[in-house]
Amino acid sequence: MDEEILKVNGLKMYFPVGKDLFVRAVDGVDFYINKGEVLGIVGESGSGKSTIAYTVMGMYRQTEGEIIFNGETFTKNDKKRSMAFRRTAQIVFQDPGSSLNPYQDVRTILSLPLKVHNVVPRNQIDDRIKEILDMVELPANFMYKSPNSIGGGERQLVSIARALCCNPKFIILDEPTSSLDVSIQAKILNMLMKLRKENNLTYMFITHDMGVMRNISTRVAIMYLGKLCEVAPTETFYKNPLHPYTQMLLSAIPVVSDEDEALKPKKVECNGEIPSPVHVPPGCSFNTRCLYKTERCMHEDPVMREVAPGHFVRCHLCDKMCAEGTGSGSQQG
Repeated sequence: MDEEILKVNGLKMYFPVGKDLFVRAVDGVDFYINKGEVLGIVGESGSGKSTIAYTVMGMYRQTEGEIIFNGETFTKNDKKRSMAFRRTAQIVFQDPGSSLNPYQDVRTILSLPLKVHNVVPRNQIDDRIKEILDMVELPANFMYKSPNSIGGGERQLVSIARALCCNPKFIILDEPTSSLDVSIQAKILNMLMKLRKENNLTYMFITHDMGVMRNISTRVAIMYLGKLCEVAPTETFYKNPLHPYTQMLLSAIPVVSDEDEALKPKKVECNGEIPSPVHVPPGCSFNTRCLYKTERCMHEDPVMREVAPGHFVRCHLCDKMCAEGTGSGSQQG
């Protein structure tokens, strides 16, 4: 049986924007991540992907719900994460330029977590920094450089190195390659997968790039307007997308060959943009853009159901599959 490293139950993260008005950035999300896997979270800008990451890490205190990490439970009443959590769970941000202190050299940046968590004796810190830099394929003399003196790809490698300092088991990667040149993206992604294998790491990989997700993730979760709408193993997800929003995203992937085009779902036209998270539409939040909406979709918010082993969908159109016995009816993604 797979062992869970992270489980999220009923997670909500609302931000007040006025009297009785809230941005529903995350609006009742359930998911789990097993040790050793890569859960990819995909969605348009504003869907709530990064908010989930920041809430799991404790940068935001959740409005509701619980976060269970390695058997340790965090609720809205917990003001900060434990030292054990901060040592074992790390995050790599999208923009290394803003996440690294430009006034410190790489040695200072990497030595801080080593000192805080007593990873090695102080007289061994430089040796450990050289080991970590070697893990991300940077030369040892990089420890004397500042973030402003190196390129964007190298800054992201330093960010990854910082995340590795405390020998973590779980790393959140918040669009770690989206601000980089395409040639650098491939190097970073290959390195992340190599590090995962060599260090038994578990990833939550956040992106809006469906092509990248296909090569990185073991399972995929699709977010729309603060909620998950489909979760499935990667192979199942790309072969049999069921939610109309998922079909829209996959059909929009640019391809260069007829062979790749044949693998995509039929073109799903979708008008409009993601609605405001302050004024979420009643019923299914995707009903303002869905070609297949019914009267039920306009008034009743669907729940996540398991339509096939490990394949969860939040859509009224899939309820018939569950009723016919092709799904178990579970509501946990």
